[in-house]
Amino acid sequence: MLAWHIECGADEAILDATIDRYGLDAVLPKPAAPATVATPEAAPTPVDPAQIAAAMAANVADLESLRDTMDRFPYCELRQGARNFVFADGRPEARVMIVGEAPGREEDLEGRPFVGRAGQLLDRMLGAIDMARDATTPEQAVYITNVLPWRPPGNRTPEAGEIAMMLPFLERHIALADPEIVILMGNVPCQALLGRVGITRLRGQWTEVLGRPALPMVHPAYLLRQPAAKREAWADLLSLKARLLGQ
Repeated sequence: MLAWHIECGADEAILDATIDRYGLDAVLPKPAAPATVATPEAAPTPVDPAQIAAAMAANVADLESLRDTMDRFPYCELRQGARNFVFADGRPEARVMIVGEAPGREEDLEGRPFVGRAGQLLDRMLGAIDMARDATTPEQAVYITNVLPWRPPGNRTPEAGEIAMMLPFLERHIALADPEIVILMGNVPCQALLGRVGITRLRGQWTEVLGRPALPMVHPAYLLRQPAAKREAWADLLSLKARLLGQ
């Protein structure tokens, strides 16, 4: 009961005898003047993760250093809930670099991009035009990465702030890998590198990213949900093959 009274704010007990509160001023010492309150210091300037990422990425000289730098980047909260850091797969010297969205459950468990059902479909798509991530020659190989190296909770769509803070690393990744062609696989890489979304409208239309030819394509996960779109995906693959052959 006493604890309940205290929680209610009744924290002073009633005495047996009444107190003349009006007469207390004559016997009690005057309260001291309030201490001067120091002026609070100005709040620190908010941290801009994108600016810090840009500075860190600018100092990276090779892909191995880029991997280590991204892995220790502390400002993306996705790392707190991810099992593994997912950097890249395939041959870095490949003519074609594929940029996906973010790791899914299987990718998070294995630490490699595109290894789940969508990744298996991607491997079959590449095989149809005689390309593979494990090909022995750069002409037939691909190099694969994602906009984000950590899995978003529940495979949700990456947020704009998450994309913005990791974009300097992605741009540096493309510069270091130096591919001839960049494939933007899904809406998130189009948002990051083109500033546009709407992959069903953008797909199949050659554009330019960081001074390189780029081709937006639908993500294999979309094809698993919409098998009828495989015809358009096949047309995009043929367009990629023709570009590689100089046709």
